[in-house]
Parts: sequence; structure tokens; C-alpha cells
Amino acid sequence: MKADRMRAQFNRLVHEPQIISMVACPDSLSAKIAERTGFKAIFQAGYTTSASELAMPDRGIADFGIMVNRAREIVNCVDIPVFADADTGYGNLMNVARTVRCYESIGVAGLFLEDQKWPKRCGHMDGKAVIPMEEMVEKIRTAARTRKHRDFLIMSRTDARAVYDLDEAIRRSRAYHQAGADMVFIEAPQNKEELKKISAAFPDVPLMANMIEHGKTPLMTADELQELGFRIMVHPTALAYAQTFAEQELLKELYTRKTTAGFMDRLVPFDQFNRFIGLDEVNQLEEKYTSAE
Repeated sequence: MKADRMRAQFNRLVHEPQIISMVACPDSLSAKIAERTGFKAIFQAGYTTSASELAMPDRGIADFGIMVNRAREIVNCVDIPVFADADTGYGNLMNVARTVRCYESIGVAGLFLEDQKWPKRCGHMDGKAVIPMEEMVEKIRTAARTRKHRDFLIMSRTDARAVYDLDEAIRRSRAYHQAGADMVFIEAPQNKEELKKISAAFPDVPLMANMIEHGKTPLMTADELQELGFRIMVHPTALAYAQTFAEQELLKELYTRKTTAGFMDRLVPFDQFNRFIGLDEVNQLEEKYTSAE
């Protein structure tokens, strides 16, 4: 099955020497572009899903249904692993178990759960609050027990760096790892020294670093993060920001000049776009089944 193959592939990528670079895809089209560009895995994030689906900020407004449906659409359109942001698990331990079952059933390669209080917010926004560590430990333990496939990877995320300090974030992440988290994500370290300290605290655990443009963590290259000991890097906002910029520029041109003629060198041609989204394959299938009648 595709899902089993993608989960096994992601598990291998996580444990290979080369760091995995993922970009958060707001929708299926951007996911297909990322795949064709050469990315080995992609990320479905709450920030971009809330922006693209609702045009609203990452403040817990995109609920379970919106998030899992968008993940399903992305998984269906690509043949590379999709790693998912499952926020807080959307409730108590029964909700966490349901979240894991649903995400696993739609074919994602894994997910992360965070220890923020609901309604959560983007990890680089101010004003966050976290639940008690013991409560999050039970969520991670429940998630690990619920999954059916060992290749379905679970990552813990803590936002305790912003609420308390880095030492508390590391302490919590150790407890989450012991409870069953395969990977660790400490959100919003503020400098390279903090990234080094995180890496030193988890020498044998796959770590993820979040590269948000204009966020609290300094932007670093994949090589730099790999040198520090990180196994996964993700750009969760780049595509959403790029899409917004491009659409603003086009619409300003169209609004002021009443035509897109001056924008043609920045638009994918009609035939090329149709080929990219699979029109030829659809036409071939239609011809096949029409001729069979």
C-alpha cells in the first residue's frame, strides 16, 4: 500500500545521515510543485492551512476536521511522505487517540503533538501557555499506544521555551521522549547557542528545527543545522508568504492596468500548467473509457 511505503520511506529518511528539508504546503497544488521540485518529504502545517483555508491566523481556528481533510487531499496528490501538524490532539486523551487513528488511516507518515493550551497559536507568536508536563506525557503515551504501524512516527513539540526557559523545554522533551515520542521538536530557540544545547541534550534522537522567516529562531541552512545535529528542518511559512506576495503583485497589476499583459513573463503558460496538473492523463483515461463503451 502507498501509505505503508510512504511511512517506511519517511522512517528511513529520518535516520539517514543527510538532513531532511521539508516545506509546509498550503494546498495540493503547492505539494505537487514541491514534489516535482525534488523535495523528499513535505509538511502540512496549521499555520498555512489556517491561512489558505480560512484566511485566518494560526490561533486554533482551523479545527480537527479542516486539518485532517487538508492532509488527506495532500497525501492523495503526491507520492512522497507527508508529515502532519496535529496541534494539541484536539482535546483529551480520547481525542488524541482519535487524531492518531484518523491521520494514520489517511496515509500520513507521522505527526507532531504540542503541549500548548487550547486555543493554541503559532510557536513564534507571543502570549502562549502550556499544559502541565504530566498531562502532555499522557498524550504522547496515548498516541504511541494507539498507532498501528511502527513506521508511523510521533514527534513531541514543546513551547515551553517561550513560556519558561530552554532548560524547562529540554526537561519536558526528555519526558515526552521517554513516554514514546520518536522525535523531538523544541519550538522557537532564540539563537545558535540554544540550538547547540538542544542537540547536545538529545544526541541520539531525531530533532527538528523550525525555520520561520522573521521568526524568533535565526534562519540557517540545511548544512548548518545538520552540522549542529538536527535531522529535520522545516520551512512552515515560506510558501504562504510567497503565494501572498505573488498574488498581491498580480492583482495590483490587474486592478491598475485592467490587464495581465504586462505580467505574462511571471505566469506559467496555459498549456504548461494544464500538463502539470495532469490534463493529459485525464484525457487519456476519458478516451480509454469512452472507446470501451
